[in-house]
Amino acid sequence: SNPSVMLGAALLARNAVDKGLSVKPWVKTTMAPGSQVVSDYYDRAGLWPYLEKLGFYLVGYGCTTCIGNSGPLPEEVSKAVNDADLSVTAVLSGNRNFEGRINPDVKMNYLASPPLVIAYALAGTMDFDFDTEPLGTGKDGKEVFLRDIWPSQKDISDTIAASIDREMFVQNYADVFKGDDRWRNLPTPSGNTFEWDPASTYVRKPPYFDGMPAEPQPVSDISGARVLALLGDSVTTDHISPASSIKPGTPAAQYLEANGVARKDFNSFGSRRGNHEVMIRGTFANIRLRNQLLDAIVEGGVSGGYTRDFTQPGGPQAFIYDAAQNYAAQNIPLVVLGGKEYGSGSSRDWAAKGTSLLGVRAVIAESFERIHRSNLVGMGVIPLQFPAGESASSLKLDGTEVYDITGIEELNDPGDGTGGGKTPKTVHVKAAKADGSAVEFDAVVRIDTPGEADYYRNGGILQFVLRNMLRAGSSA
Repeated sequence: SNPSVMLGAALLARNAVDKGLSVKPWVKTTMAPGSQVVSDYYDRAGLWPYLEKLGFYLVGYGCTTCIGNSGPLPEEVSKAVNDADLSVTAVLSGNRNFEGRINPDVKMNYLASPPLVIAYALAGTMDFDFDTEPLGTGKDGKEVFLRDIWPSQKDISDTIAASIDREMFVQNYADVFKGDDRWRNLPTPSGNTFEWDPASTYVRKPPYFDGMPAEPQPVSDISGARVLALLGDSVTTDHISPASSIKPGTPAAQYLEANGVARKDFNSFGSRRGNHEVMIRGTFANIRLRNQLLDAIVEGGVSGGYTRDFTQPGGPQAFIYDAAQNYAAQNIPLVVLGGKEYGSGSSRDWAAKGTSLLGVRAVIAESFERIHRSNLVGMGVIPLQFPAGESASSLKLDGTEVYDITGIEELNDPGDGTGGGKTPKTVHVKAAKADGSAVEFDAVVRIDTPGEADYYRNGGILQFVLRNMLRAGSSA
């Protein structure tokens, strides 16, 4: 909401309209300022009509476009993109450009200043040289270049001086937490505990404490595990748990439709993060996620939330959620194999929560992003690291193996009594192949602190905290 660049964008729009330029018809345009003050100074400067002339209508404030809430593409455009598997792009002035985040049909997202967002909408393509290519033809029949409509610094400064004052901010933020009439008139239950609505598709009681005993059970080794996903380098938390809008036809969309939610009301994963049923179905469902487990059966591979389901003959392609449910029905634990920098990006809690709720017991990667590694431990998933210099590829692991991981049970050892217990430095991994051969190696245990070891022994940080609260309450 920086006034200099926001007014710069609006002035560029004014200059473009005055020249007779228009946005290309295949470009979807929206305006979502970070603050309501932007609307005030646009109104005072008389610039809204120019933005709207180019299609930049107000759609909301704050986290909107960069979290997938700018709305769907026209149906015919969406169909063309998916039928031809097109790589289409978005340009935004937000702060997140993870793959698939802006829209489930849009694979690539570029960050730019607000004036350049307007400029690219006029250009209609990312393959554009603003120095040498005209944006279009003006009313006078002459070519118009970006330099012809770019506002001067004096123009921007004069507009700021004439359009912005302190009172705008005071008025807009005086009641920022009060909300509008719709918010204030929502029915509010009384009482000391939250009233879960079993019919809600936004907030549901999560299963983290279901069947939890008062004291933690001993941790166990992992036996007979299958690979849910075989992933490459730099898999982000947005790949693992996207925040984008929910794509029709996916498990999350199917769940919402089964619960009476119309397609237009699907909203985004970010807005439905209080419903674990939606979030589990969205885990590992980013449209740009490449699960290499499928490379052996699909020429060129597959992008999206898919895996191979080895509970079925031949291990056919399936949605990751559906396969995970089939594995759970047969009490088969799951592992994920990753590359370097696994879990980079936003420190999104649902990337670890969803992984755990899908039934993943361990993630074996070449290296981890610091926060996501800790979050995995906090959700009862053990992070393991390949031996130095090794990877799934170098060890000839293709994800079809059956995995046994032994040595985890050393965490049950009380140690020498001076700390919380013993944490093994490594555990032994055996990956049995269909031909009877096996790959074996010692993986480094990335439970890095005694506190994390306690979380893991309890099944996660939530269970650890609740048990401590119960103990404190019983001793009071």
